Amino acid sequence: MASADAHTDAGTGPAPPADTGAEDTLDLELSEELLALFGEEPRTGAGDQAGRGPMASRAATSDLLDHPADWRPVTTPAGVLQLVPVRLERDLSVLSRWMNDPAVAAFWELSGPEAVTAAHLRAQLDGDGRSVPCLGVLGGVPMSYWEIYRADLDPLARHYPARPHDTGIHLLIGGVNNRGRGVGTTLLRAVADLVLDNRPRCARVVAEPDLRNTPSVSAFLSAGFRFSAELELPDKRAALMVRDRIHRAQL
Repeated sequence: MASADAHTDAGTGPAPPADTGAEDTLDLELSEELLALFGEEPRTGAGDQAGRGPMASRAATSDLLDHPADWRPVTTPAGVLQLVPVRLERDLSVLSRWMNDPAVAAFWELSGPEAVTAAHLRAQLDGDGRSVPCLGVLGGVPMSYWEIYRADLDPLARHYPARPHDTGIHLLIGGVNNRGRGVGTTLLRAVADLVLDNRPRCARVVAEPDLRNTPSVSAFLSAGFRFSAELELPDKRAALMVRDRIHRAQL
């Protein structure tokens, strides 16, 4: 994947919804009926939390992504990879620097002061857990940014035939030294396998890179994803990439 890594980082992330009419993922409320439909436990009422506050209430909601913070490190050909959930006070500076890389900014559209990246992260960190931002730590070094999200509970689900527990991924690779060496393909395969290993109810991992980013699409194909469809999203024309649990041993 000679040139795919250079753009995998920039092509799998969502552009912000401002000025596009797109709805933010976390604006969609999950009713108890919808949670039951997707096999989740209903929210615990405020009275049952004995005054523990909104953060405790969110924690009491069944984890929509099966606790990514607890997923074990995996050994890849590029080194040992671990997904570490983002902490704003620790990680904002490096993530903002990555977002201001022109190759990343062209697709993520989060360049500018740290407040821009902070707002993007807070929307997930303060949400109900359907999207978890993570650092990809390879060999002990933070070198990539991931968003693991419930695609079936995302506005994306309005644009393709979503199935319960479909799990989406966004990726950017932070340093140019890790681009263009096949690292993107290696990590995409590893993280897709992590999702399938840790989310037994998930039958498919999906992604929607920008169709203009052909190296990114190529990286997904090399990582065992299949091209499923072209999607006309509010902010881009995307390639729907799918990695099926049933075919993971063959691809």
